[in-house]
Amino acid sequence: MSRTTRSIPSRLAALAAATVLAVSACGTGGGAVGGTTLSLVGFAVPKAANNAIQQAWAKTPDGEGVTWQESYGASGDQSRAVASGLKADYVHFSVETDVTRLVKAGLVAEDWNSGPTKGIVSDSVVVLVVRKGNPKGIKGWDDIVEPGIGIVTPNPGSSGSARWNILAAWGHVIAAGGTEDDAREYLTKFFTNVSALPGSGRDATTAFTGGTGDVLISYENEAILARQSGEDFDYLVPDTTLLIENPGATLKNADPKAAKWLDFVLGETGQTEFAKKGFRPVTDGISVEVAGANDKSNPFPAPKELLTIAEDFGGWPAAADKFFDQDKGLITLIQKDTGKS
Repeated sequence: MSRTTRSIPSRLAALAAATVLAVSACGTGGGAVGGTTLSLVGFAVPKAANNAIQQAWAKTPDGEGVTWQESYGASGDQSRAVASGLKADYVHFSVETDVTRLVKAGLVAEDWNSGPTKGIVSDSVVVLVVRKGNPKGIKGWDDIVEPGIGIVTPNPGSSGSARWNILAAWGHVIAAGGTEDDAREYLTKFFTNVSALPGSGRDATTAFTGGTGDVLISYENEAILARQSGEDFDYLVPDTTLLIENPGATLKNADPKAAKWLDFVLGETGQTEFAKKGFRPVTDGISVEVAGANDKSNPFPAPKELLTIAEDFGGWPAAADKFFDQDKGLITLIQKDTGKS
């Protein structure tokens, strides 16, 4: 498959698990003594999907008796924690650079992304989440920078979700024939309208559902999961948006079971469970109705123009340096200029 084609209520808060460690009993079969414990460190958004996959894996010979120690939070923070010594057998991050940090630290093999999906385990697209009935009449990117519109998006200093969101906003200007100066002007208006910059994608959803802002820039799957959990808002896929590609990798010193887990994640059952939680499958042949989607029988409509990091931004290393370098990144400077660092 081509990689280029394709306050929150307690019911959702229970899914978050923020950055604290928790032991999951998924697949313990009663917690047999001497079984395998795998440590999963990930960004906050896919916790519900990972837990569903764990439960399915527990029914297989490879997954039987496995227990899980988990840590979820903002992607960049989680990556830095592993680099600093937080135990992990498997990591699931928002952006590629959070895995390559671990490659540079000698913790993940250099060929981690050599497989058929290039190391990507879950896909999504950037969407605009609006209040029920869309009272502000938001139809696309240009509407959200109008005066009086409050934007909620995570902070790119800690959140991979934020980086996808902001690059999608930038990319829509370029795709429409605009210049980089036009895109800078657009992002200046964008950050001027920002009402909140929470630490992670999940925290951004919390802020929006708690009443902050008029529009939430989010993952499609995050919007779907929130609606599955009872939230009552609308979301729209912009005509031009960005393909979100979330990487997963095992660590060099991981328990051998971790490689079996990654194989299961990329298999039909794993990708089906991702789809049920609103993620776009990374492999072909997955078809499932998705509750919470705008159309549950056609949950993942093709945008008119789907941008990718590889083709439209030169890959993550180039994009991270150009846009998010902590001293000279274009977005970093725009944030400082608008007082939204």
